[in-house]
Amino acid sequence: MKSGFLALALTAAVYAAPLAAQEPAPAAPAAPSTDVMQTVADKQNEKLQHGGAIAPAEGAPAPKAEGAASAEKADIITPHITDGKHMELPWLNAAHGFAKEVTLPSGWPSFDVPLPIIGLFHVDTSPTKLVVMLWVVAALLIVVLVGAARAHQRRAAEGLPPRGLAGAIEAMVLYIRNEVILPNVGHHGEGFVPYLLTIFFFILFANLLGLIPYMATATGNIAVTATLAILTFLVVEIAGMKALGKGYINTIIFWPQDMPLLMRIPMSIILSPVELLSKFTKPFALAIRLFANMTAGHIVVLALIGLIFTFQSWVIAPVPVVMAVAIMLLELMVALVQAFIFTLLSSVFIGLVRESHH
Repeated sequence: MKSGFLALALTAAVYAAPLAAQEPAPAAPAAPSTDVMQTVADKQNEKLQHGGAIAPAEGAPAPKAEGAASAEKADIITPHITDGKHMELPWLNAAHGFAKEVTLPSGWPSFDVPLPIIGLFHVDTSPTKLVVMLWVVAALLIVVLVGAARAHQRRAAEGLPPRGLAGAIEAMVLYIRNEVILPNVGHHGEGFVPYLLTIFFFILFANLLGLIPYMATATGNIAVTATLAILTFLVVEIAGMKALGKGYINTIIFWPQDMPLLMRIPMSIILSPVELLSKFTKPFALAIRLFANMTAGHIVVLALIGLIFTFQSWVIAPVPVVMAVAIMLLELMVALVQAFIFTLLSSVFIGLVRESHH
């Protein structure tokens, strides 16, 4: 337990390293005296009389651009929770906060997609920070899950149970399959197990990578969570079409068969928009829930660590570090719970639409 706490404390300290590179710049030097300003003004007037250009005055107050740059340096939270064209990598240089900023390649193919009402939608395929993180998550999924499957096969061929990481992966797969997916999806739910297990491990890996220093949380971006929710929405609706056939239209148009015709018509006019709207509220809830939970935790951790640089004192450092470690312990649980909830709700939505004809 002690070793785990020390490891998290070390992680929180390393987590703060990139922030040090964005520490607010020291206070500007004192403004020059009135005599100095008067001398500079006299020199500039003399240059104007001789047709010369006015050079920036030495020691004069900085223009607006410098002030904007200082304000950008002071922002230590936004760059870590938003997407961008730059990434921070570990760097053995204390002067730069043990971090080196690299610029991602640009100039990849781009094109415009005409959309109704919105107009032209510009698509740029150049990678961003979160796109790189999605690639990392996909690579880790292949390495870990395929490696665990092969290890399981080797042990099974020897007549032995899986052990180590392969055993842990098998336990998680069996629990999600037998306790979450099959009971909620219903009969013939085996066909949905690969998709739902992929969603679970993809979200889990993306959430956990966001807790590692120099990494970013891909699931803390609404575009990523909305894409996952749209995929689930398509799976739910296609599953409903296959299970209900022509009866799928009853999930859109409310038409109570057990009521008189005079009651059916007004009830259908009133409740059909509600039925249609409910189809879109489900993926909306999936996207917002995952995005909000993953973003909120990171803002709290970064805000606590940022207190060290705000007060510019190592005396108060232990308090924010201990609080950040406590939040990161909670974040470990949130990472697992949010992946579980997304998978559970997706299973429930698929089961509801398949069983709606009963």
